[in-house]
This record gives sequence, C-alpha cells and structure tokens, in this order.
Amino acid sequence: MTLYTAALIGTGRIGFSLGFDKKREQPASHTMALCKNKNIRLIAAADTDSERLAHWKKYVPHAQTFATSDALYETVHPDIITIAVNEDAHLTECLKAIRAKPRLVILEKPVALNVAEALKIKTCAQENGVPVMVNHERRFARDYNIAADFMHKIGDIQMIRADLFSGLRVYSKEKEATGEYSLLHDGTHLVDIVQFLLKQFCTHTQTEETPLLTEPTITGMHKDEKGDVRNFTASYTTAICPSVTLTMSGRSKFFAFSVDILGTTGRICIGNGFAKCYVRKESKLYTGFYSLAREKTIRFPKKTGYFANMVQNAVDFLDGTAQLVSPLDAAIADLRVLEEIKIFLTQI
Repeated sequence: MTLYTAALIGTGRIGFSLGFDKKREQPASHTMALCKNKNIRLIAAADTDSERLAHWKKYVPHAQTFATSDALYETVHPDIITIAVNEDAHLTECLKAIRAKPRLVILEKPVALNVAEALKIKTCAQENGVPVMVNHERRFARDYNIAADFMHKIGDIQMIRADLFSGLRVYSKEKEATGEYSLLHDGTHLVDIVQFLLKQFCTHTQTEETPLLTEPTITGMHKDEKGDVRNFTASYTTAICPSVTLTMSGRSKFFAFSVDILGTTGRICIGNGFAKCYVRKESKLYTGFYSLAREKTIRFPKKTGYFANMVQNAVDFLDGTAQLVSPLDAAIADLRVLEEIKIFLTQI
C-alpha cells in the first residue's frame, strides 16, 4: 500500500466544517474525506483565519498549520494539495499549488471566476507537469453513476431537463469579482452533470459526438429591482438529444437540484434525495398500449460516497490504476457553457 501525503489550503465550510453537519452524508468536507482514506496522511493546512485554523488543528492534531500557503510550501512538500478557498482566490492559490510541484492538485469547483482565469491554470499545470482534478462531486456519486449506466437502456434520448432552485441570485454584475451568484457557484454542478451523463451515453452507444452545450436560447428571464437575474431557462439542441433545458431560479424559498432524462423506451429522474429509473412495459391501464413503469431491479444506495469516492479516485490515479474522473478540461468546458449563458443574460 502506497501512502500519500496531503495538504489543505482553506479550512472553511467545504474544507472542514461541513464535516460536522449531521444531516449531510459524511464525509462532506475535504478534511474528513482525506483523513478517512487509509492511503492518505493529511500533514498540513493553511488559512488566513487563525481562529478557524486553530479549530481545524484540534481535529487533526498531528498536522502542521500555517497562516499562508506560501509558508506551507516553504516547509512541507505534499503529494496532494487540495484547494478549498473562495472562488475569487482559486486562480492565485491554484497557481501557487501547481508551482509547488505536488503529484496532484485537487481544486474545489468551479475552476475559476471565468474561462480566462481557468486557461491560466491549465497553462501553468501543463508547464509544470502537474495534473489537476476538479471536485464536481456528482461524477463520483454512486447514484449518478448508476443512472449513467442505465442511460443505454432507455433508447434514444428525447429530452433532458435539469433544474436548480435556490434563494441566491442567479447572476449579478456587482458580484462578478467574487463569484457570489448561483450561476457559477451551483450552476457549475448542473452543467457538469448534464455533460457527464451525455458523455457516458456516448460511451455506451460508441458514438463520436462531443456533447458540449453551445449556442443557448434564453427564455423566462426575470430580473429583480436591483437588476440581478433571478430566473432563466437555457435551451439547447445537440445531435444526441434534441432538447436540453437548464432552468435556474434564485427566487425560491428552498433548495432543489434535479435532472430528468426521457428516452424513447425509458426515463431517469435523479436529484438531491431521490433517484428513480423507469422502463417501457405493457400498460396496466390501457389495452394495446405501453407505459413507463418503475424498474425495480435498479437499487440506489442510501450512501452515494460522493466525497470519499473523489479522494479514492485521486489515490487510484496516483497509483496508476485509473484516470481522473473529473479532469481540468471537463471543468473548463463547463465554465465555457456558464460564461456563454452569462453573456446572453447581460445582453437581454
């Protein structure tokens, strides 16, 4: 068994404190996921917030702590560096991490605030020979992978609808510099899982189609009194699926995330807290007709392993037994989709 050392930059919510949320499937933070993997030893962390860092130190007493990432890199040289800072610091901290020459960088989503910054990260990674994994967690979740495997059983894909509902503004020009809007913060997950599922369908059907979402038609846009975008729907047509729609709402008094995939002989409905598959069967309601019925042989697990599986993929990659499930190029492709939507939203 090979043991890999790891360091964490950022001990906030996704870096650490979400690991104490009793309602979330655990591990739910980078700290807890790294600590639970038998092939990884978490040896250091850096955070400019001294109180937060002190709290982290109590949980990982054997590790060293630093007030800055610069100080950390001067002292330790980990195999894995995980970047879990706010979006506006992704570029700076990721470039520093890459130049420290670890064997792998794990970068929290999204890659950066925009494509231009993301491409700087890519260039730096290529120049230094350091691979970068982006934590688009649903790619690693067992339920979404079961859904991906089931896609080839539902015939030709007729429609995909992906929805994200929350109370956070969808887009605000005033928040451009910080990324504090859901199009970027949560929308990256929505776009990523749709493109991941489309790619998995291509793999099963052995088609050469590249399922990138381009040239959206924007409808249903709503702006509030401040001019912030609160609703929109983006529609796409691809060679694989003639109707792909992404709907995001920032007016809802709840959080919801869902993907509905309709094929010619079946259907997949999956999202936060639910997952169901349907197949074409002789109808119990109408003679001579077929209906969709729940596929009872498909069993979705109660625990998806989304964070633990991400860290295990990092280990398997370093062992040379697997490719990165969420590589940098795929995450940049997601960012291109989001940026194209943003351009349309600002023009309407």
